[in-house]
Amino acid sequence: MLVDASLCAAACYVSVLLRLGFWPARDAPLPTMIGASIAAALPLFWALGLYREIFSQAGVRAIVAIGRGCSLYTLPFAVVFAVIGVSGVPRTVSLIQPILLFVAVAASRVFARYWLNAPSSTRLSTMRRVLIYGAGSAGRQLAGAIAQSLDMEVVGFVDDSPALSGSVIDGRRIYAPSDLPQASRRLRAHEILLAIPSATPARRKAIIAEACRTGIRIRTLPDLMDIAHGRIGIAQLRDVQIEDLLGRESVAPDVELMRRHIRGKTAMVTGAGGSIGGELCRRLLALEPAVLLLVDINEFGLYELDRALIARNLAGAVRILPLLGSVSDRTRMDEIIGAWRPDTIFHAAAYKHVPLIERNPAEGTRTNVLGVYTLASVAARWRTPNFVLISTDKAVRPTNVMGATKRAAELVLQAMNAAHPATCFSMVRFGNVLGSSGSVVPLFRQQILEGGPITLTDPRITRYFMTAPEAAELVLQAAAMAKGGEVFLLDMGPPVRIADLARNMIELAGLVVKTPETPEGDIEIVEIGLRPGEKLYEELLIGDATSGTVHPRIWKGDEAFIPLDALQPRLERLASLLGPDRRSELIAALGELVPEFQPQGGVSDWVQLESLNPSLGQVA
Repeated sequence: MLVDASLCAAACYVSVLLRLGFWPARDAPLPTMIGASIAAALPLFWALGLYREIFSQAGVRAIVAIGRGCSLYTLPFAVVFAVIGVSGVPRTVSLIQPILLFVAVAASRVFARYWLNAPSSTRLSTMRRVLIYGAGSAGRQLAGAIAQSLDMEVVGFVDDSPALSGSVIDGRRIYAPSDLPQASRRLRAHEILLAIPSATPARRKAIIAEACRTGIRIRTLPDLMDIAHGRIGIAQLRDVQIEDLLGRESVAPDVELMRRHIRGKTAMVTGAGGSIGGELCRRLLALEPAVLLLVDINEFGLYELDRALIARNLAGAVRILPLLGSVSDRTRMDEIIGAWRPDTIFHAAAYKHVPLIERNPAEGTRTNVLGVYTLASVAARWRTPNFVLISTDKAVRPTNVMGATKRAAELVLQAMNAAHPATCFSMVRFGNVLGSSGSVVPLFRQQILEGGPITLTDPRITRYFMTAPEAAELVLQAAAMAKGGEVFLLDMGPPVRIADLARNMIELAGLVVKTPETPEGDIEIVEIGLRPGEKLYEELLIGDATSGTVHPRIWKGDEAFIPLDALQPRLERLASLLGPDRRSELIAALGELVPEFQPQGGVSDWVQLESLNPSLGQVA
């Protein structure tokens, strides 16, 4: 208020000077004019809330409020000095002075804002300089949020619109994508923040590839719905994930079809504490079943999932029951299924880590083959309407025990479907899930955090990848379409070279791959050779016969199977070979059951190697 009173006085002096062209005489009635100005302006400004404004946040609305106040102030001031008149004060001053007062008061607020927000030299030295990729509404909102932060400073924008290139937003230039590497170096940027929530996955992938060329850290905002719901802010920034580089357009599932299949019914998920099992449970919860049974032998994983689902089910609309038990335990499975009579069983429980199963083939067979037969038999006994097996691309022409056991599990379900028509048995086959247990992504991420090197078995290896939410949605969609006996194949997009995956993860971390050409790089990629049973390439289809479904990402494979009466003796033989010192026979029996199984090398089982030759077991 003291500042505004001083500005009222200054505006009076300057207005008279502008009108007369010289300083007014000492006996001029300026004190009267100044007193009238202060008496009219300050109470009015107070009433309009100008002194409740936080000056450090003063913006356009504050300037508009000042304009409104000065307009109202002009009326009494003009009445006194223009209509009534005061001797010695030119009448036109009644219009000049309010204009000068508005300019002075508005300028004082703008100055206060920039002075109060100006970072100290200490802050300037520690603030991260960031470039925002995207000069649209999301980018401008992000810049506004950063303006209030104490640790970041926006130094420029990047946008692929030719119409915006070279323009300026709040004093910061907008650069074309081709100028990004040079601009990041010239502006000494520490990070690139992606504010492109509406970009397609393919476009996002291309933008991230461009940004990676700068060699600095890249972070991004979430999807468009977070912007729409007003959740944009610095807290929503996250590191770019490898999922952002898949570059596939998502296909919306038929939610109504899935809900009709699940809503108000009882669903059971085995292996619920795992990556796919847990994601399935989260998606199922959203479809509002009456009861959701979580079955797992992993106590900690089951506890964590139960706690997470309870937090999403605060209203208690879904009855969530965590149940400890092994799918190989017929008595326990019979208890559970008999007590709740689930309408659909999603069987995700399996051992799936290829090298571990290669070293422990008996346990892999016990769970992945005989466990499936046990659970499917119990489901058929209780006439469970639907049973869905989560399979893998490693079941196609397997070269390892894990893949062979998963193909054997598919054969079990195909045989059970033909023998027990009261239960609809189906299978869903897909590749690697990003971030799941056993996936290379968590391993590579940990190796990068530790400073490297990244260990790569073979640079030629390719794999199919998809995200856990995408996989879970397509599993539920396939389950809702099943008629019995189908092997559903999920579209995984093009296969990804693991060497490219490792390189992208290093670059997304803002680091440089260490090679002979770039010896000053940060992380080295080291080739260690293929592990036991590991394939260079994976496939999704055994034969050539496929047919489409109503979903553009799901196909059905037409594959031969063994009738149950012929399959049962082979399963009994597998069960008899789980004992010690019979691993070679077990592998041979798996080969008879799955003719396309082509094991690489001899027996790798740790126990048998140790019993045959202790020193050999230690070397192996």
